[in-house]
Amino acid sequence: MNSLRFTAPFKNMLLNSNKSPLESLELLDPEKLNAAFPERRQQPPVAIQERRQHPQKPGTASSARIASMLEKVQMFKDLEWVQIEILSEYIQLYRAAPGAIVFREGERGDFMCIVLQGKLEVHKENNLHIDKTITTIHAGRSLGEMTIVDGEPRSATAVAIEQSLLAVLTQENFLKIMRDKPSLSSKLLLKIAQLLSQRLRQTSGILVDYLES
Repeated sequence: MNSLRFTAPFKNMLLNSNKSPLESLELLDPEKLNAAFPERRQQPPVAIQERRQHPQKPGTASSARIASMLEKVQMFKDLEWVQIEILSEYIQLYRAAPGAIVFREGERGDFMCIVLQGKLEVHKENNLHIDKTITTIHAGRSLGEMTIVDGEPRSATAVAIEQSLLAVLTQENFLKIMRDKPSLSSKLLLKIAQLLSQRLRQTSGILVDYLES
């Protein structure tokens, strides 16, 4: 699939818009999730099967569906099932159509997201204002984690290149987790720190290769 490219007027319009990127995405009702994104029928790993044997509380079917998707995410692989269930209560689900802007370079960040299904591309302008694709985010990966910690402007633009299902954790909800579930928030902060450290090491390796070439 060819990478999406933005013309300068279109990019300027995006950056100057006061509209939150989440407003351009479709907020999904978890109760209608099966219709929007039918659940895949692969046989789950034994560990996941054991987790799902726990009895569900009445009225928590939608949260359980969200939790079952979150536990497949690399970032949450070390969390206990009960912690994933708690986390699911603070998560919102969005559908991004192909070409939808998830967030924009230069805008203030106030949420991170996890790709549950679909695919995103991350773009950044160089010093000549030429748009470059710097990475592709596949299902099971997260992006925008730094904004949960510092709320600084986005360093790149993320765009859906196929219909995608996103789990969104806003900075506001993360602060609620810190207040209500400090043990869970500590684990999330550690996971974010580990992810950022891994990415910094990868970037440093690429920079060294570039300088030596």
